[in-house]
Parts: sequence; C-alpha cells; structure tokens
Amino acid sequence: MNWNEIIFFSGFVAFILLMLFIDLVVVGKKSHVVTFRESITWTIVWVSISLLFYMIIRTHGDLIHGIDSLEKLNHIIDIHDHAINIDGLDFESALSVYRNNLSLEYLTGYLIEYALSVDNVFVMILIFIAFGVQQKYYKRVLFWGIIGAIVMRFIFIFLSSALIQKFEWVLYIFGLLLIFTGIKMFITRNKEEKMDADKHPIVKFAAKHFAVYPRYVKQHFIVRKNNKNYITPLFIVLLVIEFTDVIFAVDSVPAIFSITKDPYIVFFSNIFAIIGLRSLFFLLSNVMDKFRYLKTGLAVLLTFIGLKMMLNHQLKEIGFTTAHSLYIVLAILVVSVLASLLIPEKGK
Repeated sequence: MNWNEIIFFSGFVAFILLMLFIDLVVVGKKSHVVTFRESITWTIVWVSISLLFYMIIRTHGDLIHGIDSLEKLNHIIDIHDHAINIDGLDFESALSVYRNNLSLEYLTGYLIEYALSVDNVFVMILIFIAFGVQQKYYKRVLFWGIIGAIVMRFIFIFLSSALIQKFEWVLYIFGLLLIFTGIKMFITRNKEEKMDADKHPIVKFAAKHFAVYPRYVKQHFIVRKNNKNYITPLFIVLLVIEFTDVIFAVDSVPAIFSITKDPYIVFFSNIFAIIGLRSLFFLLSNVMDKFRYLKTGLAVLLTFIGLKMMLNHQLKEIGFTTAHSLYIVLAILVVSVLASLLIPEKGK
C-alpha cells in the first residue's frame, strides 16, 4: 500500500464503521422484529450509498492509487489487467477512460456479489429456524456477523490478489470452481434444503471446547453464572453465520476477480454488498417464495463468470469489455426475476 491507498482505504472503512454504529446504537438500540417497511427503507439507503460510491469512483477513481502521471496510470492498468486501451491518449483523456472502466468494474462486481448474497440469505433463514432464534434477535446476530465478514473478506481478498499477481494460473482454479458450483446449484435448484443444528460441525466444536449455557439469555452472547463465563446458544448461531459466510466467500470473491483484479475494487464492491445483506435478509424473508427461478439465474451467473475467468485472454482479444460483462449480468438477473413473476407455478 502507498499513502494514497492507505488514506482512501482508511476513509472508506471509517465511513462504513460510522454507518454501522448509527444503525446499531442510534437506530436499532433495542432488539425488535424488523418490519417489512424498515427493511425496504434500509435496503434503499444502502443501495443508494453504493450507487453514490459508484459516482465517486467515476469522477475520482484515480485517487484510490494516487495516479498522477501517464506512466503510473499505465503501470496500474498493467498490474491489474484492466480491459482498456489508452494508447495515443493524453493524460486527462486516459484518466477519464480509466475512471469509467473502474466504476463499471465496481458496479458489475457489486451486482454479482449482491445477487449471490440472495443464496446466502436463504441459508441464514434456515440457520435461524434450525436454532430456534427469536426474530427480534436476528438483527443483532446479523450485525456482528457482518463485522466479522468484513474482517474475513479483507484477509481473503488481499491474499487472493497477492496469489493472482504471483501465480496467474490460480485464476483457472477459481474459474473451474465457479463452473462446478454453478452446475451443482442448477442440479440442486429444486431440492429442499434442511439443517440439523445438533450435527453442525460448529456446534460440535463449540460443545467440545467451550462452556455452553443450555438456553438463550435474551440478546446476550456471553453470560456469567457461578463465577464462570459461558457462551450462549446465540453466540453459537453467530459462529455458524460466520462459518457460512466464509464458505460463500469461496464462490463470491473469485467471481468478482473475474471482473477486476484490483483488490480495492473487489473489496469495496464486496463490503457494500455485505452491508446491504442484512436489510436484504429481512426484505427477502417476506417474499423469498416469489422468486423461484432466481436460484437458476444464480447458477447461470456463476457458470458465465467461471467461463469468463477461464477465457479471459481470448475474450479481451475479441474486444469483450467490462460493459459487456455488466450487460450480461443484468440480463441474467432480470430474466430470472421476470420469469419468477410472470410464469405461473405448476399446480397452483
């Protein structure tokens, strides 16, 4: 990291933490059941902030890496393998092309991560149901789950970026993984998912290594009884949520690396999608049965991203750009949603 990257990154993290603090301490101080209206409001807030960040990158994206010369711009384009050509352009014109492409990479990555978060939401609902968590405590668990996810994504993204820059063949492994996941998701799209809380590996690990209190104690993760600290079942649920996010990160992070190899753009798009995941959870938990073709769309999306990662050099040679990726991602999502709404379900 250079100083420009440190300053920009620190400002971004400080802003995210401030927004989370406002949400937890000011807005949601008391545990309560999140209403459909509240979930819509926060979804709109986070999507709007994410789009505002797109505009910041579109107009000032060069500040991320502190680009102050044509030589440095060429260096950044080269190491991050941006799908643009600035040959023959003056510095300002080249900078405009770079900003535009960078903002499209962020927006495409954000859409991919946000779409893949839908599958994560389904699993989280299963977790809460399997562990018998009261709805008024969902928000607290998801808040701390998001904090942990931010830390884990930071480590995962920048380690993956370092690996990709040193060993480009890692991209082919990521591509194969995404294609495999997409095909598997398509095959199992109609299979009813179940979860046995007692047999979950995290539950077994916690029972073996920690003193576990036998019942929930309101919103507390840790309680002290008879001069001894115990973790509550709610803390175990939090651990399961974190474990689940790590599993999903194995698919979602490589998916965005197919769009951009700039780790900062991957991180920014990931974090905005994760932050919006909580409001999306409460929104989708009320209407999830309406989008039965969305999982099929996500399967197609993962397969497309995997193929794009495998054929990256060939696609660049025929003029395939970030904008084309964005159009295809949007088309897949729109078609799957419209199909869910317009095609009547058999037997109903």
